[in-house]
Amino acid sequence: MSLQIQEVTSRKEKKAFVELPFSVYKENPYWVPPIKSDELKALDPETNPSMRFSDTKYWLAYRDEQVVGRIMAIINHKYNEKVGEKLGRFFKLEFFDDAEAFTLLMDTAISWLKEMGMEKVHGPLGYTNLDTQGLLIEGFEHLPSVASVYHLPYYHQYIADYGFEKEVDWVEFRLTLGKEAIEKSNRGVALIKKRYGFEVLRFKKTSELLNYADAIFDVLNEAFAVLPFVVPFDKEMMDMYKKKYLKVINPRYVYMVKKEDEIIGFMVAVPSLSEAMQKANGKLFPFGFYHIMKAMKNPDVLDFFLAGVKPGYETQGAAVLMYTEIQNQMLEDGAKFVETTGEFEMNHKAITNWKNFDHIQHKRRRCFIKNI
Repeated sequence: MSLQIQEVTSRKEKKAFVELPFSVYKENPYWVPPIKSDELKALDPETNPSMRFSDTKYWLAYRDEQVVGRIMAIINHKYNEKVGEKLGRFFKLEFFDDAEAFTLLMDTAISWLKEMGMEKVHGPLGYTNLDTQGLLIEGFEHLPSVASVYHLPYYHQYIADYGFEKEVDWVEFRLTLGKEAIEKSNRGVALIKKRYGFEVLRFKKTSELLNYADAIFDVLNEAFAVLPFVVPFDKEMMDMYKKKYLKVINPRYVYMVKKEDEIIGFMVAVPSLSEAMQKANGKLFPFGFYHIMKAMKNPDVLDFFLAGVKPGYETQGAAVLMYTEIQNQMLEDGAKFVETTGEFEMNHKAITNWKNFDHIQHKRRRCFIKNI
């Protein structure tokens, strides 16, 4: 059976690129499908401003005219300038259990990266830290959040056999809310507010939240500057992510901490949309939007989507303040569980905080790296 690889250039090929995982994961009860229209926008420089500072190519592998794999290669010039290295990224890797197809995909992506002068390749990594990152290596029997990833177990083996090594892991927790932990947090909140003069901002409407959207990214840029794989968000990138995510954010679960006139921290939790996205199966219409809106109203599970505190305030309890506010809101709404999405394994402070709850550490994602 003949195997071929084709660079993706046409609209038809882009659609095939987006469609492939719907075949790879067909009938899999844990995979959460993305919205196809969002995936197509991410492939278009007109709608994905991150492509302005990156070089990108992507390919499809065909066996007997059937698509059997895909891969994207990215050179993020902003990040390379930041770290002073010649790094390429692989991303959007999906393939059937086919060793020859995997090798052809990876060989092709790495060959292009070498031609472009890169010396190492790591991934799976997108353009920014708000793209999905890492390869699932533990937790195949758990439903991921929409901000996380799902892969089949054989992916890890193929990548390791190709010569990739671990660069860094993310770990994910599932927390069960208990009154004892919440009461303990509440006792500390009053002291934190009094000692540091913090004010907590709450929101009831998306229109109220919009006024502070830029402040979230300002905090994010400062708080995440030292983390791996991160580049600052400029105005165009901010606008793109605001359009993408504000439609699925319930303002009840967004909190900010203010000191005097400065926003110094934020936390965004979202009602779990995983089951709703499975029902939508890649389409918002005619019924996908209904399932998503329904899931947002009465959640049983919340995903801790994103949080940040400006440098200099991390040790003053701002994060604890916001965690406690969200927990109290969850208790009022009858929500019982939290998915923490992902923490770098070296973020011991956050991980220690999660371990104060009734918890399981149930998923692990990995970024791999290889000299080329």
